[in-house]
Order: sequence, then structure tokens, then C-alpha cells
Amino acid sequence: MTSVQGTAVDVPTADGVADAYLAHPEDGLPRPGVLLYQDAFGLRPHLRSMADRLAGEGYTVLVPNVFYRHGRSPVFDLPEFIDTDARPDLWNAIGPVMQSLTPELAMRDAGAYLDWLAGSPFVADGPVALTGYCMGARLVLLTAGTYPDRVAAAAGFHGGRLATDAPDSPHLVAKHVTAELYFGHADEDASMPPEQIRLLEDTLTAAGVRHRSEVYPGAHHGYTQADTSAYHREGAERHWAALLDLLKRTF
Repeated sequence: MTSVQGTAVDVPTADGVADAYLAHPEDGLPRPGVLLYQDAFGLRPHLRSMADRLAGEGYTVLVPNVFYRHGRSPVFDLPEFIDTDARPDLWNAIGPVMQSLTPELAMRDAGAYLDWLAGSPFVADGPVALTGYCMGARLVLLTAGTYPDRVAAAAGFHGGRLATDAPDSPHLVAKHVTAELYFGHADEDASMPPEQIRLLEDTLTAAGVRHRSEVYPGAHHGYTQADTSAYHREGAERHWAALLDLLKRTF
């Protein structure tokens, strides 16, 4: 593992300024860029530690606060350990904020995040990779389809509602995707049932997208997030192996 430097940065967007966390190897040399999309709980210490781990493998990682329109992070008053069964009131605050981030707004922001990475001296020239968690997996797929020439690889973990009958379902961008994709689904995730997994896989296959889609046994929605009650150590470590394998093949 490489020594890592992490700093808070601001990313200008068409609608304001997104606060973000940047992690990169301490030597300051340009490295392949990775845009890490948060889960619903937002930018917090655990996501910073995930970015640090990726940076330690030789990447420059940007984690934007995608809810910046509602304030700088932390947007929500979160406990140190997040258990939504014990704190069901959290969704009363989080739900409306999530719903306000429409695909149109999110993709406008994605362009700003990609521009920022392209202009950073810590990021090597060329397309970047994406990784995202829960709602971040939706943003990963949408970004890969909206900016195909700027994304070389993309991974989504325990994403929900990736392939529905909604007119803006993320899977509908498959025909535009040129990146290699990886999805790690939780087998106990009501937001991504088997029929959605099949539809996602069939759509990607029909579009000729290089992809791999796996179901992690015993894992719940949110299994990668060690600061939550959904954490599943085996699934989380499997996710790291799959993500790093994808990045090594790409860069």
C-alpha cells in the first residue's frame, strides 16, 4: 500500500459548489482517476476511508457530496454507527433529499466532477473509472452512459432499482456505454430483485456492453458500508477484490 494524502476540496458546478474529498498517493504523481459515488447517507468518515484505501492502491479518488444543494457535508445528523431499524426517522430527512437529485441534475453534476478530475494535477490523462454504492450505483450507470468517452470502467455495488419500467431507469442508457461494467448485487436486497438483475444483464448483453454481474450470498443492501448495520465483511472484501481487479485491467 502507498502512503496517501487526503484533503477537502470544492468542485464548481453549474448550480453552485460541491464539497468533496480527494485522496491520492502522497508522492503527488498523476494517477488514474476514480470518481466514487456515495450511498444515501452521504460523504462521511467511512467513505473517506474507502477513498484512502483506493488511493493506497495507486489511484486518485474524488468523493463528491452529491447532496451539496442541501448544504455541505455532513448533510444529515448521523450517528457514528448507522442502524436505520433503530433510527427510522433518518429516512424522513434522507428520502426527500434523495428524490430531489433527479437524473438530469445528477448528470449535470457528473460533468463537473469529470471536468474537475481532468484538470487536477494528481490525475493522469485519459478516461477515469467510477465506483458507486447503493444510490451511487445508479449514478455510476447513468454517468457511464451519459459520458461514454470519459469513462473507461465502472462498478456498482448493492445498487437498487437499476432496471425498472420507469422511463428514466438507469439500464436504458446501456446502448451508449463503452466502458467495462461490474455489478455486485446483494442477494437479500428487495430494491434489486432477481427480475431486475436479469433485465439489467439482458439489456447490457443486447447492447454489447462488456460486463460482469454477480450476486453476493448472505449480503444485504449496503453490505460494503462498515459504519452501518448492513455491513457484511465477506461481501465487502469480495467487493474490494472485484473492484481492484477491474481497475487493474483498465489501467
